Amino acid sequence: MKRAEYPAPLQELIAQLKRMPGVGPRSAERIALWMVSARNARPTEIASAIAAVSEGVHPCPQCGFFTSEPLCAICADPERVREMLCVVETATEILPLERTGAFRGLYHALGGRISPLDHVGPEDLRIPELLERVRTQRPAEVILALGADVEGEATANYLAGLLRELPVQVTRIAQGLPAGGGLEQADELTLSRALGGRVKM
Repeated sequence: MKRAEYPAPLQELIAQLKRMPGVGPRSAERIALWMVSARNARPTEIASAIAAVSEGVHPCPQCGFFTSEPLCAICADPERVREMLCVVETATEILPLERTGAFRGLYHALGGRISPLDHVGPEDLRIPELLERVRTQRPAEVILALGADVEGEATANYLAGLLRELPVQVTRIAQGLPAGGGLEQADELTLSRALGGRVKM
């Protein structure tokens, strides 16, 4: 006797959902079954939203944040303080900093951090773009808002060495971040204090 299985399209949906970060086999199965059985699931609208994001949202060519326009809303905002440039590891760390309301300057997402164990070197990051921005836009201060773990420290020290060759003050967010922690896990008050307590590098 043949064992019952889900129809092939449903199996494919489960397989695709499992590729998402944080979604295991059981979660993928639950989400897929919800899509095909719940009255208010509206899977067509979900599919349309995914397609629209895939086609219309891209990294900002200047800072790396998400946008559907030529520049993101932050880079295009004429009221931002252009003398301050905050460097983060990934684009997802920009929004937590924005929500603190403590920083009104511009951002630059590196696209990761130096991590030899993960085969990520300086050449894999948006470091040349950062140096070009500092040369052309001439900010007065570059704030390194990188994680407080080994890779974050290594990346910060590497960038500080490069930026010392340019006429810009380099600081690093200091207090409030736990050792080994990243910006995404920190609350808004902690991030606000870390920005306020930055130190010169």
